[in-house]
Amino acid sequence: MRGVVLEGARAEVVDDLEIRAPGPGEVLVGIRAAGLCHSDLSVIDGTIPFPRPVVLGHEGAGVVEAVGEGVVHVAAGDHVALSTIANCGACPQCARGRPTMCRRAIGRPEQPFSRGGKPLYNFAANSAFAERTLVKAVQATRIPGDIPLTSAALIGCAVLTGVGAVLNRAKVGQGESVVVIGVGGVGLNVLQGARIAGAAPIVAVDANPEKEAAARQFGATHFVDASQVTAPQADASQRETQGAAQGGTVAAVKEILPDGAAHTFECVGSTALVRQAVDLLDRHGQAVLLGMPAADAEAVFLPAALFLDKSILGCRYGSSRPPRDIALYADLYRQGRLMLDELVTRTYPVEEFEAAADDARHGRVARAVLTF
Repeated sequence: MRGVVLEGARAEVVDDLEIRAPGPGEVLVGIRAAGLCHSDLSVIDGTIPFPRPVVLGHEGAGVVEAVGEGVVHVAAGDHVALSTIANCGACPQCARGRPTMCRRAIGRPEQPFSRGGKPLYNFAANSAFAERTLVKAVQATRIPGDIPLTSAALIGCAVLTGVGAVLNRAKVGQGESVVVIGVGGVGLNVLQGARIAGAAPIVAVDANPEKEAAARQFGATHFVDASQVTAPQADASQRETQGAAQGGTVAAVKEILPDGAAHTFECVGSTALVRQAVDLLDRHGQAVLLGMPAADAEAVFLPAALFLDKSILGCRYGSSRPPRDIALYADLYRQGRLMLDELVTRTYPVEEFEAAADDARHGRVARAVLTF
């Protein structure tokens, strides 16, 4: 079968993958569509360390082909959206309703695939860039058959992460102000999460002015083009510095929100933008970090800025409870309140993985979706 494999420095599409049959508590899924997320690209470039060889992909949807012993909530023929959280369901974190914190779901890759007799790892307990994948039962959530699988695929990462960060982690309230820094796939979902929560104003910040239309479509009430702002009263040489640019963005946002924002979301993974997210907070505000910088990257901010009850929050996978949240987001989509189709900029057959990855790296797409 076909799939995208990373063994050396370059990912390649192969057609000789094999996968074992499902064991107890497992589900074999025929993948129909898989979103290309920057986390996949970060594995390729080494920003996210992961053992190799590995079958990539972690944002997918498809049709159940077989289930292992003990699986009763899905059956062959069901349409499912997949999550990456293979949580155990029995540890203290799972018992508290925090499956994203389950230690058994972090850093324990398995090897359900093989190629020429050699085992391959699954990425994020998922490996959606393959014609078939094997997941834990808890990772497969049944969805209505009328939801296009190219759209449903995006629920499993971008939507869970972005919308979940708003509703689950930040718990944004109606009428509270929000600033979203970075309007990629996750940022767009933060915007629509803020819209669903009833936030206002909702300010999107991005250095690419072409993203304004999409940002407003998903819920932004204002857009700040970070490529066009400079620090106030800076001379020509100062304007070229990163610090001046960051200060100019903060000043531009504060023209809209003079006191700062109740919630800021950093969706890029830039340590400089972490400082910006903190600097933009109002009293009692909170900055939620969603972007993935290098594992050894360090951010600098002023600790004194936090003394007015401000907070910096980490957030893994939207602090989601995937079986509950995927079902909720599928329902919101069917109500017309959650946008999925609009996230899909372009679909690519899996054989065009390199073209899709290049488009994603250069910001030409909100989400590229591979199809099988």
